Amino acid sequence: MLSVLDATRIIQSHLLALPDETVSVEEAVGRVLRQSLTADRDVPPFDRVTMDGIAFRYDAFAAGQRQFAVTGMQVAGQEAGNLADTSACMEVMTGAVLPMGTDTVVRYEDVLIENGLATMQIDEIQAGQNVHRQGSDRPMGDVLLTSGTRLRPVDVAVAASVGSSSVRVATLPRVAIIATGDELVNVDETPKPQQIRHSNTYVIQAALRSLGIRATLNHLPDDKELLAKGLAELLKTNDVLILSGGVSAGKADFVPDTLVSLGVKCHFHKIEQRPGKPLWFGSTEGDKQVVFALPGNPVSTTMCTYKYVLPHLRASMGQPEPLVTYAQLAEMVSFSPRLTYFIPVRFSYTPEGLRLAHPLPGSGSGDFTNLTAADAFLELPADQTNFEAGESFVTVGSEQ
Repeated sequence: MLSVLDATRIIQSHLLALPDETVSVEEAVGRVLRQSLTADRDVPPFDRVTMDGIAFRYDAFAAGQRQFAVTGMQVAGQEAGNLADTSACMEVMTGAVLPMGTDTVVRYEDVLIENGLATMQIDEIQAGQNVHRQGSDRPMGDVLLTSGTRLRPVDVAVAASVGSSSVRVATLPRVAIIATGDELVNVDETPKPQQIRHSNTYVIQAALRSLGIRATLNHLPDDKELLAKGLAELLKTNDVLILSGGVSAGKADFVPDTLVSLGVKCHFHKIEQRPGKPLWFGSTEGDKQVVFALPGNPVSTTMCTYKYVLPHLRASMGQPEPLVTYAQLAEMVSFSPRLTYFIPVRFSYTPEGLRLAHPLPGSGSGDFTNLTAADAFLELPADQTNFEAGESFVTVGSEQ
């Protein structure tokens, strides 16, 4: 069996070679950028007024002048006006170009305008106030978004602001999620006493949607021939297969041998961890496709999805892995087997903002209802038996 660290290294060494594609900026949110975007002009592109009010020369105010003749108005979208009379002022609106001949703006609330004269109502004014200077955010040519950025709504706005009506992004992998087992029925069916509804496939599918991936759901029976036929068809049309169930040592667990017979090389089978010990991982020649065969117990499926599947897909698309986060145990935990223990936890926070992890051991890897109270898994290393309250450990699957 492999350690968690070695299994992670192997998985990350078999990334998909996903091509680029070009999408419209309207469809780019959530996608991983495969190009750098630079400022096509200074940001902001001109000296920009940030308050409705009047614009004037600060030197006149510094010399003691408190009344300014209003000689015009500058609104957003107009070409820059020119204040020829240095003792006068112009009314200006938020977003407008600062008129030539002016350098400072005072908001309407601090000035009284009557009969064409603007009288200052305050004595404290700073030179250049309420002006967003050209290029003060970013100069022309500066890189605004780098390759590997997962585009958020604000990133889409930045792309649009530099004239990128389309962007080059990583192609989303084609993913098929496969449930195995004769005990499973569809979610809209009434199960017999010996049956259960599908659920594992839905947690995997929902987790993948956080990456923008829309995976198909499939069900294959515990029959060697039908399993082989179904997997062969899915390998033809997908980059990633994620199976749930059929990977343990039972007499009806045909998945590992079937995958190998279809040309999927096994890179490992079983990890020194709980839950999720029987996890199987392989790939076809040249890593054209990868296959994760997850244990069928729902807690195992959920944990393995967050710990192994999502990081692999993020890396394949060129997206940096999120920062590692930690939490302190709120109470002592003992775990004797020499296995990495992923225990469900609920978070709370101290008044100082310290994150505490409250263990929710539940009834084992089949107790998926226990996860409704959990915020994440806490990764407890295999080289310890007693984990004391106050010790910090890595979190897995927390919403960041």
